Amino acid sequence: MNVTAAYRQSRDQLLRLRDRHDRAVAEFRWPELGTRFNWAVDWFDAVARGNDRPALVVVREDGSATERTFAEMSRASDRLASWLATAGVRKGDPVLLMLGNQVELWESMLAVMKLGAVILPTTTAMGPEGLADRITRGRVRHVICDAAHTGAFDDVPGGYTRISVGAAPGWSDLRAAAELAHTSVAHPGTAPDDPLLLYFTSGTTSRPKLVEHTQVSYPVGHLSTMYWLGLRPGDTHLNLSSPGWAKHAWSCFFAPWIAEAAVVVCDYRRFDPVTLLEQLRDRGVSSFCAPPTVWRMLINADLGARPDALREVISAGEPLNPEVIERVRQAWGLTVRDGFGQTETTAQVGNPPGAAVRAGSMGRPLPGVPVVLVDPAGGGLVTGAGEGELCLDLSARPLPLMTGYRDDTARDAMSGGYYHTGDVAARDADGYITYIGRTDDVFKASDYKISPFELESVLIEHPAVAEAAVVPAPDPVRLAVPKAYVALAPGHEPTRETALSILRYAREHLAPYQRVRRIEFYDLPKTISGKIRRVELRTREQELADGPGARAEWRDDQLPGLTTP
Repeated sequence: MNVTAAYRQSRDQLLRLRDRHDRAVAEFRWPELGTRFNWAVDWFDAVARGNDRPALVVVREDGSATERTFAEMSRASDRLASWLATAGVRKGDPVLLMLGNQVELWESMLAVMKLGAVILPTTTAMGPEGLADRITRGRVRHVICDAAHTGAFDDVPGGYTRISVGAAPGWSDLRAAAELAHTSVAHPGTAPDDPLLLYFTSGTTSRPKLVEHTQVSYPVGHLSTMYWLGLRPGDTHLNLSSPGWAKHAWSCFFAPWIAEAAVVVCDYRRFDPVTLLEQLRDRGVSSFCAPPTVWRMLINADLGARPDALREVISAGEPLNPEVIERVRQAWGLTVRDGFGQTETTAQVGNPPGAAVRAGSMGRPLPGVPVVLVDPAGGGLVTGAGEGELCLDLSARPLPLMTGYRDDTARDAMSGGYYHTGDVAARDADGYITYIGRTDDVFKASDYKISPFELESVLIEHPAVAEAAVVPAPDPVRLAVPKAYVALAPGHEPTRETALSILRYAREHLAPYQRVRRIEFYDLPKTISGKIRRVELRTREQELADGPGARAEWRDDQLPGLTTP
C-alpha cells in the first residue's frame, strides 16, 4: 500500500467512526508511512489534482472574496515552489512566513512544504525585537512577508532572503511566480522525522519556547483534530484564529484539507459579531470554531436563528465556560464542543460529534492520543477517577507530538517517560476530563486548592462581567485569597455598586472556601495570541503587597452585606 492510500485508510476509519467514540479510540491506528513522506505532495496534491471543489475562500471587510479550488491551489503552489527554488530556498531551510489571511499564505505553506523547507509562521503583529529573536533562534534563511509589513524588518539584521507579496524596495515580489508555466514539483524526499514546522509559543509564563514539528507530527497528527472538529468531505469550515499561531494551522489548513473540506477565513482588521454571523449564513458554513472570547462576544450580541447549514460548533484556545454553552444551545439548538491541545501537540482531548457533553468537561482522550494523568508530587500514574497533570505517555510513541524544544528551553517537558503539558486536570469515573488550570495558576487559599478557571466560570455568568482572571492575593490570615481582575461587559460601569453585585453573586454561587474576596476592574493583560497572562497579575499582586502603592480594588469585608466569615 502506498503512503497516500495508507493515509486515506486511517482518515476514512475516523470518518466512519465519528459518532462512535469508544470504538474509534479502541480501533484507530496511525498510518504506516515508510521512509518517505511529504504531506503537500503525498496527500494534498493527490486529492487536489483535477479537483474543482472549493478549497479556500478569503472574505474581506468590503464584502469581496477570493476563492480557489483544490486544483488551483495545487497548481499555484507548484509554480510558487519552482519560483522559490530559483530564489534559493532549499530543503531544510527555515522560512519565516509573516502573512495575514490572504491566499498567498496558503500557497506559500504548500510551496515551502513541497521543497522540503521548514516553515516558521509568524503573526503580522510581531515587532522588530520579536522578529530579530525569531530569525536568530530559528536560524531563518528566508523571509516571506506582505509588502505592507516589510518595514518591520528594516532594523532586523541578518543575511536572509527577502521575499514580498507585492512590490517593496529591496524585496523580490513572489507574484512573479504566477507567470511561470505549470509543472509538477518533484517529491523532495523528506523523511517522516524531518523537520517541517517551527512554532514559537505565546509565552504566558515565560519567554516563547521554540517548538519543532516533523513531517508527520502535525500533517498526520491532525487526523485527531479533524475527528474532534467533526469535519467531513465537502464541508465548509470557518475558524477564527490569527495567522502565525498553531491554531491557525490546526483549523485553517491541516484538519479541513485532511477532510477535503473548504476553508473559509475572514480577513478583517476588527472583529464584528454581526458581520461574522452574516458570513456563517451567506457562506453555507457547516462547522464553526472560535475561541471563548469570541463566543462570549457572540452571546452578548443577537445570535438570531441558527444558520441553515451549520452542524458543528466548537471552541478552542482556552476552556469554555458552561454558561456560554447553554446560551448557544438555547439560541441554535447546537452544543458547543470544547477540546484541548497545545502548540506542542495536535488535539489531545475533546468532545467529538455524537458524544455526550458534560458541563465543564473538555471531553475524553481522542483516538491515537495516549493521555494520562500524573501525580505532580510523586510522579506516578493516577488511575481511575482523580486529579493530576495532563501528560502523554511516551512509551506509546504518540505521533501528534513535537520532537522537542529546539533551543532546549524546557528539558523537563519530556521527563519521567511522559510529555508534560503543564496543565492540571481532573478525571471522573467515566473518563471525562475537566480542566483545572496551569500548574503555575492553581494556588491554595486557607489550605484549600483553588482552580482559577472554576471561579472565573462562575464570575462570567454575572451580566456585568465580560472576562475575568482569578489570581492569589497575599493575605496575612489566609496566606492568600482569591482576587478577580474583571473586564466589564458593555453598558456597565466600574462602580462600588457593580463590585458589590459581582461579589454577592460569587458568594451565592461558590463554596465558602472558593469565595472571591477582592475585585479590581482592569484591562486584562494578554499574549499576542489572546491568552490572559495571569503571571503578570500575580506579579502585580505581590508588588502591591510589598509596596505602599494605592489599591483600586473592592474587598468583601469593606462592603455592607458581605460580612466575611
